[in-house]
Amino acid sequence: MSDYKDFEMPLAEAMTTQRAIRRLKPDPVDDALVLQLIELALKGPTAQNQQQWEFIVVKDPEVKRKLGRMNRIMWRLYRPFARRAARNDVKAEKLNRATEWGVEHFEDVPVYVVACFRGNRFAFPPVVAASTYGSIFPAVQNLLLAARAVGLGANINTMPLWSNFAARRILGLPFGLTPCVMIPLGWPIGRYGPTTRRPVGEVTSLDQYGNRAWQQA
Repeated sequence: MSDYKDFEMPLAEAMTTQRAIRRLKPDPVDDALVLQLIELALKGPTAQNQQQWEFIVVKDPEVKRKLGRMNRIMWRLYRPFARRAARNDVKAEKLNRATEWGVEHFEDVPVYVVACFRGNRFAFPPVVAASTYGSIFPAVQNLLLAARAVGLGANINTMPLWSNFAARRILGLPFGLTPCVMIPLGWPIGRYGPTTRRPVGEVTSLDQYGNRAWQQA
């Protein structure tokens, strides 16, 4: 079993200070640490304990270049909508700038982890698709929390995977393996800190939607 002594941050502290860190230093991240993150990710629950996941660690400059191109294509398409949505919203535009920084410095990120699952992302009915994604995202969250615990910056990026066909080809994936999300990992430029969220009573209903039983008057 791996020695997890470096992951001793209290869980509540990791959760309440976790945020998407998009500006990352190019400094290398040790392979052993990345493997520990994935090892902790594997502790996440999956449907019927099938563990239908695969993780691709991307470090090769040429692979990053190809994925970075895919990322830029999607960002060019999405950026006008993001700019329009952020009009007169300083915070939203700040987030857009952070995203754009990540696009521009995509290849400088030392390592990416691509979380994949075995199966079709367009599964039907929707509950089947939900079950499929529900079997990979607990692992992804475990990885993000573990990264936070050791001070690594991380976030979720799906833009480079907008074309499953192209992503599979770049990563050498068989057809039955679907890339779901990319997690950039690196030492952060900036800092973690407490996050701001809406009060729980504003987003929680009792028994039926809209019954805000715990909302403060």
